[in-house]
Amino acid sequence: MPICIECRYPVPRLYHVLHSGNTGSRKPPPINRSTKPTPPSTAQKDVPPARSKPKPAPAVAGGDVRLTQCPRCKRFADKYVEHDYIILFIDLVLVKPQVYRHLLFNRLGRDDDELDPSITRLGTLLLLFDVYLTWSRIETLPPHMTASSPIPHLPILLQYAFYLFFCATTTIGQHLTIRWLAHVTGLGARNVHEDSEIRQDGDDAPVRSTPNGISTALFVSSCMKLFPILMVVWRYNDAGGSVGRGVEWAVGVQNLEALRILLECGYLGAASLVGAGWVVRWAVARVLLGSVALGDCL
Repeated sequence: MPICIECRYPVPRLYHVLHSGNTGSRKPPPINRSTKPTPPSTAQKDVPPARSKPKPAPAVAGGDVRLTQCPRCKRFADKYVEHDYIILFIDLVLVKPQVYRHLLFNRLGRDDDELDPSITRLGTLLLLFDVYLTWSRIETLPPHMTASSPIPHLPILLQYAFYLFFCATTTIGQHLTIRWLAHVTGLGARNVHEDSEIRQDGDDAPVRSTPNGISTALFVSSCMKLFPILMVVWRYNDAGGSVGRGVEWAVGVQNLEALRILLECGYLGAASLVGAGWVVRWAVARVLLGSVALGDCL
């Protein structure tokens, strides 16, 4: 059930489609059966009776969309319905709670606990871009830090396979940790009801704390990882890793806000989940890189 992005109150729909005209609803004029038709003359027997040509109905002027007004706060339930993706991305960068509610509840949220196809594509894009960033960062390290590792001396395809496995494993470890902790601690279990059980006395909307819903929130809030794509067209010196660390901190803040909005657990609970996920991600990365003599590259 969609919700108001301002006050989280459940609404039946986000918008109404209005039409200025509907040709399908027009009925033919009634037939007057009180008078009998006059029989045709002999000269007109072979001529079919003339029928009055119906007037053409006016064409439909097109659909008009009217946004739903929230019955609680009297504002539009979801203004992002008519906004472009650029506006959504900018508001994601600005960490606005309304855009997270729009994406997590009204657009990408599903009751069957399945990932939306767009989230699957976004997760694949983030994974491949993470592979590129990790590979480029390790290649730019001083030679003495990678001299004892066999990875730089492998063929290109094997190097790519290793970094793909490395990034996929660290991402899966982070997601599984957060999903498991949210399930064990019961974060987000408050206000979880069926749509038919939502009370109409001012209660908030049900929280969709499904496991794939948590992964959706993490993927959506990790879009900041795409910012270093400027490296492809603009080479900059990031020997100290300040840009990479800055992006990681920004992604962590966005993950915290997304989990707080999805689970309704407060900043402390969301920070605990994000912190635990990043600790597991770092530990898995440390083990995998240490196994190939690249443990000092973190």
